[in-house]
Amino acid sequence: MRSSLTDRVPDRLDLAGLRDAYAAGLRPAAVVEAVLERIAARGADAVWISRFDAAALRAEAAAVEGRWGGGPRPPLYGVPFAVKDNIDVAGLPTTAACPAFGYDPMADATSVRRLREAGAIPVGKTNLDQFATGLNGGRSPYGAPESVFGGDLVSGGSSSGSAVAVAAGTVSFSLGTDTAGSGRVPAAMNGIVGLKPTRGLVSTAGVVPACRSLDCVSVFTTRLDDAAAVLDVLAAPDPADPWSRTGAPPPPTDGLRLLLAAPGALDHEGDTAYAAAFDAVARTAADRATAVGHVEPGPLLEAGDLLYGGPWVAERRAGLADFVDARPDAVLPVVRAILDGGARFDAVDAFRARHRLQELRAWTARLWERGDVLLLPTVPTTFTRAELAAEPVARNLVLGRFTQFANLLDLAAVAVPAGFTADGRPVGATLLGPAFTEGRLLSAAHELIEEAA
Repeated sequence: MRSSLTDRVPDRLDLAGLRDAYAAGLRPAAVVEAVLERIAARGADAVWISRFDAAALRAEAAAVEGRWGGGPRPPLYGVPFAVKDNIDVAGLPTTAACPAFGYDPMADATSVRRLREAGAIPVGKTNLDQFATGLNGGRSPYGAPESVFGGDLVSGGSSSGSAVAVAAGTVSFSLGTDTAGSGRVPAAMNGIVGLKPTRGLVSTAGVVPACRSLDCVSVFTTRLDDAAAVLDVLAAPDPADPWSRTGAPPPPTDGLRLLLAAPGALDHEGDTAYAAAFDAVARTAADRATAVGHVEPGPLLEAGDLLYGGPWVAERRAGLADFVDARPDAVLPVVRAILDGGARFDAVDAFRARHRLQELRAWTARLWERGDVLLLPTVPTTFTRAELAAEPVARNLVLGRFTQFANLLDLAAVAVPAGFTADGRPVGATLLGPAFTEGRLLSAAHELIEEAA
């Protein structure tokens, strides 16, 4: 039951609703109390690893109001958010879902600092697949969150807790990371927006690396406009991040040329209900586009296979080898097996894979001569937590089939909810484009998918 203090807090904590409520007299203190009540009401849902206590959150809300309450107010004034627990937040430990690895950061990650400077209020650190190695949300000693749609559906990972926290309405937005699809697969499984920016557009300083040359900080929201607003705050060069970079967005186009996979080219693991639901979304998007082309997705999938089947696994091991070698029993067996697998690759393997990747990047670059955005399902099918536990490696790879190639091919992506299967499971669709096309992708999602879902 809501307290009198929280009666005026919107049921949905989207940015526009909060902005209007603050303009009408709502105070950050009431929002913080509502967040605390909503988290308590959900109970032990395996979403959070650590949180600021009530006193700390109330103090943060008071500080935000004291600094900006009289106006003018920054873009994220009094907006509560969650942070994946491989991203540093001063005052809370960073564990990457491995308690023995945990440390107490002295400062916020650059991404968190920029959000706080824009008035946002960090609530706590969320659960993830250990060391961000997984796409299902079940590889954590802190438990396996369930999708907000129930039915024992996996939450998706690795940014499991971040996605569920937003989908459940406990925070307005959250930060995840995305190397293989960790910012998109959980969005699909929980019916929310997952924005994966171009590599380097958002600083990764203060982020525990998974695969350092490919890692991205991602954003989960309930609305496309909210994702754009959060990205506006986050996107900036950072001298503390050697991977930071900037680029010009593409010039405006007359119309929108849509690329789809060739008919019959997508493998949905025999899930005819999911295939039918996505086909309906694709048909609607095609009707709304200015022009439609078709592509064979084979080269994209080949690039994705390099992530776990090639020497980029060695890059994952490179960032954690000292810890894993010293404390092997502290790492979950399935994660340790993946990291140990990186030792089988040598420098010759790395160069061969890099050369092949360059060929695949060149092939991908030619796609954009024929189209502006590529529409694919975010995941081929869904799994329950029980099904994932029965085949943890093979089914995890299935979940990443249409996401793993994006960072290797230097693409931007936005995952959006796209309705439900006939039997009630969530369907996700992803729009992909070349680097620095986030604005175009968000606009295309509004135009092609949002109203079709």
